[in-house]
Amino acid sequence: MTERVVLAYSGGLDTSVAIGWIAEETGAEVIAVAVDVGQGGEDLDVIRKRALACGAVEAEVADAKDEFADEYCLPAIKANALYMDRYPLVSALSRPTIVKHLVAAARKHNAGIVAHGCTGKGNDQVRFEAGIQALGPDLKCIAPVRDYAMTRDKAIAFAEKADLPIATTKKSPYSIDQNVFGRAVETGFLEDIWNAPIEDIYEYTQNPAVAREADEVVISFKEGVPVAIDGKPVTVLQAIQQLNERAGAQGIGRIDMVEDRLVGIKSREVYEAPGAIALITAHQELENVTVERELARYKRQVEQRWGELVYDGLWFSPLKRALDGFINEANQHVTGDIRMTLHGGRAVVTGRKSDESLYDFNLATYDSGDTFDQSKAQGFIDIFALSSKIAAKRDLA
Repeated sequence: MTERVVLAYSGGLDTSVAIGWIAEETGAEVIAVAVDVGQGGEDLDVIRKRALACGAVEAEVADAKDEFADEYCLPAIKANALYMDRYPLVSALSRPTIVKHLVAAARKHNAGIVAHGCTGKGNDQVRFEAGIQALGPDLKCIAPVRDYAMTRDKAIAFAEKADLPIATTKKSPYSIDQNVFGRAVETGFLEDIWNAPIEDIYEYTQNPAVAREADEVVISFKEGVPVAIDGKPVTVLQAIQQLNERAGAQGIGRIDMVEDRLVGIKSREVYEAPGAIALITAHQELENVTVERELARYKRQVEQRWGELVYDGLWFSPLKRALDGFINEANQHVTGDIRMTLHGGRAVVTGRKSDESLYDFNLATYDSGDTFDQSKAQGFIDIFALSSKIAAKRDLA
């Protein structure tokens, strides 16, 4: 029986060439799988037909935008997930979504190998292969660019020789990955970390320095899930899409950073994630109102670890799964409304309202009606500071 390989297929030059390249290198039949996570671009049916024209024996396409939003972006919102306190895991979240479809296709078509188009120096090779091994421990992984030295020059030559139906000349100076949760741009002149980004690299966001009217928005959550925008019910996908448009129009969500890759190198990345930043900002503030202090303090530690696990490609790991349980429990009372002003590249919270609020006006006020018993404060301070006081007497002796 001929070996079969399931290939993560984008429809671009590299993965189109990979179909024939894999067949030549391994003698296997190739099944192409394309997954729509809101990256835009060509119609899925066009991509499917191209895969078949490039030599795939089967081609599957999946509209996974709602799945991506509900099962991958939403947990990140609940976790306030920002890798290195800034990056909302745009690419890292899409990989396990794609992996799930790749492994399902491998089972369906009796394939023993899964292939992807990553290089040997990025994070995505780890995310794909760690995910595949978690869901299909028996499956083998290959990466033509990494394993068979499929350089771009070789890919173009292969495509021209085989007369593949794919453009071989157009080449962006940047490496771009995008989905509904955001957009990542790297390489080209950005590799010199002294060079400032130029407006041409942005698509999801407008220049925040341009004068425009501010936009006020009210985001409603139920147990950590965004359920309405300005009082109108939305799905998670719709919430992200609408805030991509509105926050993006105000230049919100631009991130220029040097980040620590899993493979041990530092890389300069430019991201734009307007909807993600707006939703996480609102969710964080609603947690400030509804989550008890000690739980909130501990959750911040969990959020950092959760983000690192996802960034490192361990979405399907036991620890990540266990932390999901904690994060969902911590979101049980995160219900209410957050009002924000979107303007000048910033999403600024201006109002909070929740039936689950732990904010007690009568305890917080300094005016008449104050119910806080200040007479108990001195004794509390004496006991709270006692161990430090005792140590200080020793140290100062």
